Amino acid sequence: MAKKDAPPRWDRKMQQRLARGEAAALGELYDRFASLVHGLAHTVLGDERAADHVTRDVFAHVWEHPDAYDPKQGPLRSWVATLTHRLAVQRLRATETAALAEAGQSSTEELERKVRHASVAARADYIVQSMPVPLRAALELAYFQRRDYRQTAADLGVTEDEARRRLRLGLQLLSTAHDAGTAPGAPPGYGGAA
Repeated sequence: MAKKDAPPRWDRKMQQRLARGEAAALGELYDRFASLVHGLAHTVLGDERAADHVTRDVFAHVWEHPDAYDPKQGPLRSWVATLTHRLAVQRLRATETAALAEAGQSSTEELERKVRHASVAARADYIVQSMPVPLRAALELAYFQRRDYRQTAADLGVTEDEARRRLRLGLQLLSTAHDAGTAPGAPPGYGGAA
């Protein structure tokens, strides 16, 4: 029986394969996490081309520094998400600082506000993507299709109490996106926050 805090086998094996320089491992990692990486980068940056660059940079970093991931610190998915967030925030800061300098302004408060807003949005996106399917489905019905809990229950084929429970739990998880610390389901602080 595996230890409770032991990293998932796939994560350990992937880290070992990357450390050996297996190009196929990078391809497999890309197939599994590219949409997560690109989505998080786009959420932070709000720009498709910039998100493409960050996606490339994340996978280049993973390829060049496979030992930077420590399986004992958490899932590979969380580490990749944290790395994405860090690189996207660095790019946002650089882009916004250059834009402020070009405009003759030096408002670091405005820049930090944008970074905080982008970070909360990225954490919320990560939390939703990481939710169990039943919670995510309930939230999507309630908020994107504007269903009340009764309609959500009927659409999902569950009791009204179960629909309320799923919505409440989903909202509780989402509310942690504003927390300064590591939220449940959010990427842990590999290398610190932004």
